Amino acid sequence: MTEQPLIPIGRVRLTDFDPDDTGGYTKERAEAEIDQLRERLEDLQAMLYSQGEKSLLVMLQAMDTGGKDSTIKKVFEGLNPVGVQVTSFKTPSDEELGHDFLWRIHQHTPRRGMIAIFNRSHYEDVLIVRVNQLVPEAVWRGRYDQINHFEQHLTENNTRILKFYLHISKDEQKRRLQDRLDDPTKHWKFSIGDLPVREKWDDYMTAYEDALTACNTVFAPWHIVPANRKWYRNLVVTRAIVEALEQMGLAFPPPEPGLDQVVIPD
Repeated sequence: MTEQPLIPIGRVRLTDFDPDDTGGYTKERAEAEIDQLRERLEDLQAMLYSQGEKSLLVMLQAMDTGGKDSTIKKVFEGLNPVGVQVTSFKTPSDEELGHDFLWRIHQHTPRRGMIAIFNRSHYEDVLIVRVNQLVPEAVWRGRYDQINHFEQHLTENNTRILKFYLHISKDEQKRRLQDRLDDPTKHWKFSIGDLPVREKWDDYMTAYEDALTACNTVFAPWHIVPANRKWYRNLVVTRAIVEALEQMGLAFPPPEPGLDQVVIPD
């Protein structure tokens, strides 16, 4: 079995990572392992929620069509919904723009016992903001350190952070966009606004590489997930989440004393 490695600390070049990689898996083998991992994930979530001492934050970043929505749907299927919250970060509101860029993010970080999933995140403020020149360079460059301090603060307060970049190729994005055009049931997914973003592909790759390099820390490391094959993407993400939860020292709370003497009345 080929493990998906964490990004080594240092300069990240996305060309060093093959979005078609499947780690030697077949689809059938990967899906069988996902089923096993999902059972374990359900148990670990129950421990996390009942213990109520720690939390998990999962961030998903990707180019358009990268699979953020479908990853959330597939990986977290079957979990107790009371212990999971999903936040999709879109264009900031006027109120959000009136605060620092992390203000809207911090409100959605998970309370103890919860798993929070971010569909996009504060990294948009060093990606789309940078590529579209919405703020001066001195502003977005300063945000790398601010992000690192923010994530360190969360980890020091019992929140484990997992960050996934779903890595697809430009050719695969074209295929997925075309599929949305060809299938009337997927027209709702297609936005003409995605096309100008695609034209800036190289600028986004540079911005991602810089963010992955600057914000890949020992307390909140990045995972680059080969995502051209959806089934392998799901395996890599599910496995990483299970492994992280297993490292968090989770357990069910001890029972109340005297339960062995309890008799349920008729």
